[in-house]
Amino acid sequence: MRYAIISDLHANLEALTVVMESIDGMGVDQIVCLGDVVGYNATPNECCDIMRERGIVTISGNHDAVACGLEEPWGFNAIALAAALWTRENLSDDNLEWLRGLPESKRFKDFLAVHGAPGDRNTYLFGWEDVLPHLEYLEEEGCLLCFFGHTHCPGIFSTDGVYTVDADSKFALRDHAGGREKAFFVNPGSVGQPRDSDPRAAFGVLDTDTMEFEQIRVPYPVKQAADRIVAVGLPQFLAERLYLGR
Repeated sequence: MRYAIISDLHANLEALTVVMESIDGMGVDQIVCLGDVVGYNATPNECCDIMRERGIVTISGNHDAVACGLEEPWGFNAIALAAALWTRENLSDDNLEWLRGLPESKRFKDFLAVHGAPGDRNTYLFGWEDVLPHLEYLEEEGCLLCFFGHTHCPGIFSTDGVYTVDADSKFALRDHAGGREKAFFVNPGSVGQPRDSDPRAAFGVLDTDTMEFEQIRVPYPVKQAADRIVAVGLPQFLAERLYLGR
C-alpha cells in the first residue's frame, strides 16, 4: 500500500489543490489527513468539500474541533482566535456536521494516525522528550509507527534521535535497536501553513511494502491564498506568514 499523508491544510485551497494534483499523479492507494482542515486561511468550506467529496479519512484537529463547537478556543492567541471565530461563522451546516463527526485517531494496519499526540489533539510534539510519554500508548496499540501533525514542521523522531528529511528524499522506517524494531513518530509537515521557513506545501508518502517514507514539497500560488485572507478581513499577519513559511 502507498499512503499519501497530509496534515494542517488550514483552509488553504491553493495549497491543497496543488498537493492533490501531485498526489493524483503518484498513484497512491489512499490519502490520510491528520487534521486541521480549517483555521487561519480563507477557504474552509472549499477544503472541507474536497475532503468530503473524495472520502478522505480525516482526523479531528484542534482547529477543526473549535470551528465546529466541540471545543472553545481557550489558549488561542489573538490572531488564531480571530481566525477560529471567523471560520465558525462562515462554515456551512454540512461542513460543521462533518467536522463534528471526525475521529480523534485512526488505527491502520501499519500505523496510527493522530493530530497532535496519541490521545490528545492539542499536545505538541517538538522533540523526543515530548514523544516519550506516548510510547506506552503505541505499545498498547501494538504499533511502531505514528503519524502526527499540529506543529506544521516536518520531522522524524525515534529512540536514537531526531531526523530531518530533505524534500523529495526517502527515509527507511524499518530499523532495529538492541535487537528490536524501533518506534517512529513522523510529522509530514503542513499543506496550508508551513512553519519551517519553507513556504512550499508539505506532505509525505508512506510505502508499507518497503516501509519507506518520502518527504515531498511543492510550490503553490501563495499570493492568491494571501490575497483571499486580506479580502475576507482576516488578520494581515496570516497572509504575510505564508510568504515566509513561518
